[in-house]
Amino acid sequence: MRKRLLVQGGLGIVALFGAIGAGWILSLPPPPAVEPAPPIAPDEADTTVGALKPPKRERPVIAIIGLNDGTETTDYLMPYGILRRADVADVVALAIEPGPVKLYPALSVEPQATVAEFDARYPEGADYVIVPAMRREDDPAMLDWLQRQAHQGAIVIGVCVGAKVVGNAGLLDGKRATTHWYYREQLRNEHPAIRYVPDRRVVVDGRVVTTTGISASMPMALTLIEAIAGREKALEVARDIGLPQWDLRHSSSAFTFTRPFAVTALRNWLAFWAHEQLGMELVPGMDEVSLALFADGWSRTFRSRAVTFSSSADPVSTSNGLRILPDKVATSWPAERRLAPLGTQPPAQVLDDTLQRIAMRYGQPTRNLVAMQMEYTGQPSAH
Repeated sequence: MRKRLLVQGGLGIVALFGAIGAGWILSLPPPPAVEPAPPIAPDEADTTVGALKPPKRERPVIAIIGLNDGTETTDYLMPYGILRRADVADVVALAIEPGPVKLYPALSVEPQATVAEFDARYPEGADYVIVPAMRREDDPAMLDWLQRQAHQGAIVIGVCVGAKVVGNAGLLDGKRATTHWYYREQLRNEHPAIRYVPDRRVVVDGRVVTTTGISASMPMALTLIEAIAGREKALEVARDIGLPQWDLRHSSSAFTFTRPFAVTALRNWLAFWAHEQLGMELVPGMDEVSLALFADGWSRTFRSRAVTFSSSADPVSTSNGLRILPDKVATSWPAERRLAPLGTQPPAQVLDDTLQRIAMRYGQPTRNLVAMQMEYTGQPSAH
């Protein structure tokens, strides 16, 4: 009898929390109507590019910094891949400490140097420091290094929720800024001196730059290339990666916590019996941007995680020399759970292709869930 009462009591608690959860979900808004992004005035675009001109060197040094125990996949790899492809700067992927950088939600990489090694090589500091989102936003060593780089005159770029790391370093006080839609109110509450700017994918204020969510790394990197090497070079790289049109336009109102978002995330998370590890074979010469978008997208469904495998435990080098560590040593993967190879499509098209494949496997709501997390509505229209 006592056991029966305990079970009934437990079920009652579950039912109570279920009712509370249902009430909360019903209180959430439906998806907003997506309004066209307001245009960017030519003088604003010119001012943005002008503010990003290299502060020190004709061929600038760009440091992309990562926290070893958790740095966002696309925030770290996409700027590296695009900027290395452009070959207009010396780009270095860094970590605070020796050892691999564990990216989330997928992949692990070998950094090319620690911050100590970078400081020894470039005692005058970087021209640009790119700060991805990180699991820990208050790491003392990270904040100290960012402060020193800023003091030496570097332009500090907080990508996505990397804005919170930059804010915690004290570099956003009194500045105009943006961040990933999910964290913008949190950023404003934690740093009330920040002046939030909507409807812009990239916001520049002095020597500090912030961007909206994950997919904003692409227009940010192209804008930086334009500042370093001119519009024609940026257009050349954009065509090469499959993004013929880009600017800083953004519809901030299109991204908010909605009922479909919450329902899909909760439903997928609770269906634990259907969760999958999807195998992705590492191949030498893979494009970093394509790899990041592919692995990131498949690992944000709340149903699946992209797991890399290779026939050897040795790191596999990408097209621009970054070394990816396989999650598993294996020569094969079950066919029904093996992700199709990346193919030869331009990197900018990989996210659209990945979202389409996610919709085919898990349905349109899950596709929309992933796109919302990556703050992505699709390829931009022509100017």
